[in-house]
Amino acid sequence: MNEMNGEIVPAEFLAALEQLEEERHISKEMLIETIENALLSAYRKNYGTTSNVRVLIDPDEGQIMVLMRKDVVEVVEDDLTQISLEEAWEIDPRYEVGDYIEFQVTPSDFGRVAAQTAKQVIVQRIKEEERNQVLAEFKDRAGEVVTGYVSRKSDDKIYINLDKAEGVLPFKEQVPGEHYNIRQRIKVYIVKVLDESKGPQVLVSRTRSELVRCLFESEVPEIQDGIVEIRGIARDPGSRTKIAVYSEDPNVDPVGACVGTRGTRVQSIVDELNGEKIDIVFWSEDPVELISSVLSPADVEEVIIEDEDAMIATVIVPDSQLSLAIGKRGQNVSLAAKVSKWKIDIKSHSDYYSDDYEEEFPEYDDAEPEAEAETQEEE
Repeated sequence: MNEMNGEIVPAEFLAALEQLEEERHISKEMLIETIENALLSAYRKNYGTTSNVRVLIDPDEGQIMVLMRKDVVEVVEDDLTQISLEEAWEIDPRYEVGDYIEFQVTPSDFGRVAAQTAKQVIVQRIKEEERNQVLAEFKDRAGEVVTGYVSRKSDDKIYINLDKAEGVLPFKEQVPGEHYNIRQRIKVYIVKVLDESKGPQVLVSRTRSELVRCLFESEVPEIQDGIVEIRGIARDPGSRTKIAVYSEDPNVDPVGACVGTRGTRVQSIVDELNGEKIDIVFWSEDPVELISSVLSPADVEEVIIEDEDAMIATVIVPDSQLSLAIGKRGQNVSLAAKVSKWKIDIKSHSDYYSDDYEEEFPEYDDAEPEAEAETQEEE
């Protein structure tokens, strides 16, 4: 224990500050400065509003002192803020007019006030610093995928422990059909950081296409190295994702790189997404090749570019492939359109060419009913 002016200051005080600095990375000097300012406010509130005082904490000994400053003057006009040159010489003959002297005026019971104030300041500062650290760290991590575990559920929100912060997974960012159990480890995509009054919260998602993109980037070294590029991606969360990949290196198979040996790379991503199907297709600068590719697994018979500027195309598929090309509830063609950025109208072979035939020979349509009528009359 350290003692000064009859006041007992716990030696553990400095040890606590050092521990905070080590464990929470909160600067000891900053904490001391903050406590000094808070103690000064407490002193003025309890002992007067004198403006020429300051509180000093000895960072080595842990002693807390209240110091009053007095300016050295020829003629004293204010006893609280000034001291005569003659009085100053009694302390030290080297003093001159314009210097100042600090006197210790620590109240006898200031230790109690100091202890209470220091505790309040430390608690508040810890909260503020934690908030600032979370904001600083996660603000720059928007767009990343992180791993956490489900810590709690409240209404329709899921809360994810991200070590230094809490991630919030709102209902609209949850994948339909996914169930989240307490302590379950999951990967989430950081959307943004919310600076709430109760503390910063990290908004995360499981539905964004960017989640799949980041998973491929972390799983496929060729993407990390820039050898393979993800040129397009579209997702129906929980059901299916289409991703179009490209490589300028003719010796690299971009689709094969993403699939991995015996499908190991893509399977790890499928497992993380709880069985969501993933179509990996080739990206091409040629719109005909691109559209044919993104409609996989359907076979395409012909692609007709209707308007290149507006990016509108008609795709003809064999009759047997029509439902596969469109997909359940239009999923396949919808994802293909999002990946390629083209508006795609799909027609079966028979529908498209029967329409063309009617347009080319319209008189055939007009004559046919009459012919049928004449035949009936003859009968």
